Amino acid sequence: MILGKRPDIERFLSRPDAGIRAALIYGRDVGVVRDRGHQLAAKLVANPDDPFDVAILTEVDLADDGGRLEGELAAQSLMGGRRLVRLRLTAEKPAADKLAAEALTRHAAGELNPDAFFLIEAGNLGRDSALRKVAEKVPAAATIPCYEDEPGDVARLVRETLAKDNVSLSQEALSLFVARMPKERGVARQEIERLALYLGQGATAGPADLEPFLGVEPEASLFDAASDAFGGRLGEAQAGLRRAAQEGESGPAAVRAVGMHLAKLRRVLTLAKAGAGLQEAAKASGVFWKQEREFLRQARSWTLAELDRIQPEVLAADRACKTAGSPDRLIAERLALTVAGRARRLGL
Repeated sequence: MILGKRPDIERFLSRPDAGIRAALIYGRDVGVVRDRGHQLAAKLVANPDDPFDVAILTEVDLADDGGRLEGELAAQSLMGGRRLVRLRLTAEKPAADKLAAEALTRHAAGELNPDAFFLIEAGNLGRDSALRKVAEKVPAAATIPCYEDEPGDVARLVRETLAKDNVSLSQEALSLFVARMPKERGVARQEIERLALYLGQGATAGPADLEPFLGVEPEASLFDAASDAFGGRLGEAQAGLRRAAQEGESGPAAVRAVGMHLAKLRRVLTLAKAGAGLQEAAKASGVFWKQEREFLRQARSWTLAELDRIQPEVLAADRACKTAGSPDRLIAERLALTVAGRARRLGL
């Protein structure tokens, strides 16, 4: 049984069907997967942290002992309650995927402890995942794919989390805060909790109250990283990319920021070649005045020919990032390394 619509997912998480013995919750956003896993676990057993009724396993446990998973699913509750077995898979490893699929097949058929519940929380499983195929096929299992939160989902998360501290935002402030939220739910939740501490219990905030807290745009980390790469500062570029990743920015966005910086340099150098002064060309190209000094330093070292040489690297990285399952953040860091290395050879 595949649950793809929000009302169906919320209904199941709040009132799990009696005939369902297992659930697979998976998706790229680990924060959403974990939230839904916790929500379901709280409905299945009185205390999800009880070591007597709950077993929590990872792929490391499966690698150490291939039979442990089925053993846990076959075991009876020591305290007489319902048994819950939680398997957390952080990566799509073929061996763990196969073991989990085999255990799910047997458990769904009632061959192990039929009163136990098998809860699997996994990352972004592809269509060739044996575990995903089994979960989608057997009637006794529920499959819940988790996609990136929509703005409405984030707004609801903000309201519900802040309400626990009796903190509220005006509609304008809520819209502003949601627009600036990191895309990964786990990081977003940390930001919401940090905002609650910043505002204090019982506070009601408007847009002006959020300005000191929000600071600069999240995308600024990406553009700073691109500038650092073209300036030959690899360490700073890598730090900026990782900071942006923590803020929820993706690899494709990082590569796009590098491409935009390259395009701005190209425009400035083209205008200079046509007779404009570098400073005049920079202003005409929209270079922010605070970044002008560093940008002009780069423009004096880079040439149109060098930009032409680096352009294919940017295009290749952009294509690679958009390939399903690609390590997009590593691709972006490798591109930054390439650009920074070229900049260092130019004397930057």
